[in-house]
Amino acid sequence: KQLLDKLNILFKCISPDIDEKRLNNETVRNYVKRLSIEKASKVACSNQKSIIIGSDEVADLNGKIIGKPLTKKNAKKQLRMLSGNKVVFRTGLCVLNSETGKYYASVNNYNIFFKDLNNYLIDKYLENDDVLNCAASIRIEGLAINLVKKMNGADPSSIMGLPLIKLIDYLNRFNVEIMTK
Repeated sequence: KQLLDKLNILFKCISPDIDEKRLNNETVRNYVKRLSIEKASKVACSNQKSIIIGSDEVADLNGKIIGKPLTKKNAKKQLRMLSGNKVVFRTGLCVLNSETGKYYASVNNYNIFFKDLNNYLIDKYLENDDVLNCAASIRIEGLAINLVKKMNGADPSSIMGLPLIKLIDYLNRFNVEIMTK
């Protein structure tokens, strides 16, 4: 919602209820793309004549998905795993025209290289930021920037769950006017 507000367009947020289990032998990239398409398709069923945006993000550590920790104990374990490593945040995006069924979908990758994290740094981070519902215990728009050595990728907004550069491209393809709320 925060990111969509930056585009100054009218929208409503709907959380679709889909099965988010990863299929056997499904690559992380294909998984996150499929979820974004399924989310958009599910919302399209009850929103006729609409442009639907579906998105999903995962943290990929060498092919292993690091999900939401839900507990501080799990968050601490995840952060130890990330220490000194590169994690690829993969954000699936689908923009679908519910009237025609036409859609555009892609995956945006954003690389984060983590510092060597000691227990003190991990504990301070977890004491001061709410990350229990964030993939890999990382909320980059919060205090997680303190844990990072460097980052790179085509679209920094994707690390917050929605690649705005690609989204604007897809919305333009559907003739959606940006900045006209």
